[in-house]
Amino acid sequence: MGEIVAMISPHSEASNVSLLINAIVLYGNVIGRNAYFVAEKDRHFTNLFAVQVGASSKARKGSSLGQIVSLFTEIDTYWSQRCRQSGLSSGEGLIWAVRDPIEKICAKKPDGKGGETIYETEVVDFGVADKRLLVIESEFASTLKVLDREGNTLSAVIRQAWDSGNLHILTKNTPAKATDAHISILGHITQAELARRLDNTEAGNGFANRILWLCTQRSKVLPEGGSPDPAALDYLAGRLKEATAFGKSPREIKRDEGAREVWLKVYGKLSEGKPGLIGAVTARGEAQVMRLASVYALMDMSPMIRREHLWAALALWDYCESSAKFIFGDALGDPIADTILRSLSAAGDNGLTRTDIASLFHRHQSAGKIDKALQQLESIGRARRSYLTTEGRSAEKWWII
Repeated sequence: MGEIVAMISPHSEASNVSLLINAIVLYGNVIGRNAYFVAEKDRHFTNLFAVQVGASSKARKGSSLGQIVSLFTEIDTYWSQRCRQSGLSSGEGLIWAVRDPIEKICAKKPDGKGGETIYETEVVDFGVADKRLLVIESEFASTLKVLDREGNTLSAVIRQAWDSGNLHILTKNTPAKATDAHISILGHITQAELARRLDNTEAGNGFANRILWLCTQRSKVLPEGGSPDPAALDYLAGRLKEATAFGKSPREIKRDEGAREVWLKVYGKLSEGKPGLIGAVTARGEAQVMRLASVYALMDMSPMIRREHLWAALALWDYCESSAKFIFGDALGDPIADTILRSLSAAGDNGLTRTDIASLFHRHQSAGKIDKALQQLESIGRARRSYLTTEGRSAEKWWII
């Protein structure tokens, strides 16, 4: 992975982390549903979802992809047909791109006229043989907008794609399903769009924590573009072809003793929950790290995850976690609690009474919902309350911590 980034970086305006995550996601997809690691009883394959977040459209999030795609296309020309620019508009559409054969029971008369009816199963659609699919969403904000539509099944199907690869929708008019699909997603979005589009529901239902969120920015200015040395690219393609062939061999990947020692030290921190929206979007840290470590090991043509593979995965996850903190800040994912928190911060030492807090919502939120939000803020140590003695009953007042 480092060699790919080092070769292309001087000739691209994209950041190194953009080049790196693109190479990781592409390799994890091109090798297909073969190598895996086991966590408890779940098999985790190498398909990953990653979204690059820039301060603006000038972050060169997309320019990091072309040269890396061409490398992988050179070693597996058929795979390029499994790359789709956009397409995340519905769950049904995503299933259709990797669908199983569709059969239909047909009634027939043996003599074509009368007699006893015979029922036979016919294949009406042969489905898709190659279950690999890489979806590139240059406008990931559009995908998030789709998720808001009532009845849209995209979020559920994307979660199925990350979890098991077995995709289905429980509706009578949707016969298509997919088994053992190997779907990867690369998305690009600006920070402002992400803050506007990702609501607490999609964060809380596990959609967001199946995605690696990475902050990116323009690394350099190349007015005339860049052109890596063709001989060096040929050498890299040869190495990549070997690593891809190795990764396509079905096997269970395990940690060796050195990696196991590291894992025992970091697992507690990785698996502990965090409050608020940041906790919701980073809740699958353990699984994400092991998927990344598996890719690093396979790319290194190692049947075992060694210490260096795990450290590399942990370093990239640390970047993703830091990105999520920067992107989502102190947001809790609860609109009521977030409104109260911002207002308490603005009030400073003056604090806010319960009457002040109720006024924030123009009396449009119930006392019960406000109570629940205040209790959440208090339980995670973000706000404190006290009771002030007045001529009548005591007054409740709240401050930011």
